[in-house]
Parts: sequence; C-alpha cells; structure tokens
Amino acid sequence: MTSIAQRAMGNRVVSFVYEKAWRPIFTRGFSLGGSGTADYDHALRAYLARPGDRRVLDVACGPGNYSDDAASGLTGDGRYVGIDFSPAMLDQAVRDHRADRVTFVRGDAHHLPFADNTFDTVMCLAALYLIPDPLPVLDEMARVCAPGGEIIVFASAKASIAALPGGSALAGLVGLRLFDLDELSDRMRLLGLEHLEQTVTGVGQYVHARTPRAAS
Repeated sequence: MTSIAQRAMGNRVVSFVYEKAWRPIFTRGFSLGGSGTADYDHALRAYLARPGDRRVLDVACGPGNYSDDAASGLTGDGRYVGIDFSPAMLDQAVRDHRADRVTFVRGDAHHLPFADNTFDTVMCLAALYLIPDPLPVLDEMARVCAPGGEIIVFASAKASIAALPGGSALAGLVGLRLFDLDELSDRMRLLGLEHLEQTVTGVGQYVHARTPRAAS
C-alpha cells in the first residue's frame, strides 16, 4: 500500500512548494529546531559546486533541489543526472532547472538504469527514508559509482526524540523510516565502501563514503 508520504511526493501541488517552502522547514525539523542540518546542507551545497569534470547522479532527486549546485562547477564532460520515480517531481524539476549539463530521467532507485561504474558522485539526499525497502538502493548506488567515487546520503536517524517509545510507529504511519544509527554505515561497509564519515544532526544523519580505487 502506498504511504501518505509517497502519495505526497507524487502530488503536483507538493512538488511545486517542496523545494522553496516545505523542504527548508523540514530540514530544520531534523535538527529539532536547531541549525545543524541547515549548516551541513549549506556546506554540502558548496562542496557539490566545486569545479571539476565529474559525473553526478542524484537518486530520488525530487524537483531538482541540488541540481543547480551540483552542475554549477562542472567542467569538461561533467554532467548532473537526476532520477526520480514521481512524474510530478520531475515535471517541476524540468521547469525550474534548465541547464546544458543537467538531465532528469524517470526510473526506479532499486534498478538504476545505468551501467556499473558510471558516476563519480552518487547521492541520495532527504529521500531514502521515503523509499520502500531502502537498503538495496544503497547497493545500486555503489554499483553505478566508479572506483574512487563518492556516495553521499542524508537520511533519518533513530536518535534523540526519535528513539522514544512510539517515535518509530508514528513515523511508520506516514511512511517515514527511522534508520538505526549504524544501519546505513553497516550496509556501506558490507558493500566495501571506505573512508566512511557519519554526522548526526538531531534526527538526521549525513553519511559520506568512497568506493575502493581500482588496482593499479
């Protein structure tokens, strides 16, 4: 059965207000009213905008929240590709984010329509907790990430008030998954990812890891 959150992501009105109104408020909520998540998000955007010849895949990109940042510094053959399952979100992304190096495609995060080792940066930001059976999505992200590439995830964290009795049940009612603190990082280690960094901000977490470099 489709959850409340999943139905919302497919709604055209939600897709219109998501980037400019809903998401900024939601982001601050992850920090329980503080600025930790917003501060990290600001730093991440600057990091994504650094100059370089990179191929970037944004899994469950929504209306293209990070496309402008990720595409702004691309050089050479660098390209940003955003993939999402919601036609409403993709329609909004195409309307709001037109650029030569930006492409949006519709697809399933569980079966990414790309060859192995295609992208230098693969990210899934503020979406993994909405996807049914989310851990296999990490497997797919690792598959399409090139040797020495990076995987960046922002997701929920079962910490602070989220760990209180009833917190997970309430999140489950609306279709939001609360990840255990080691759940994503453990999966990434099983996939052989290296240099793993995890930053917890309230009930959110950023996880950054790299795929092993090819043997010389």
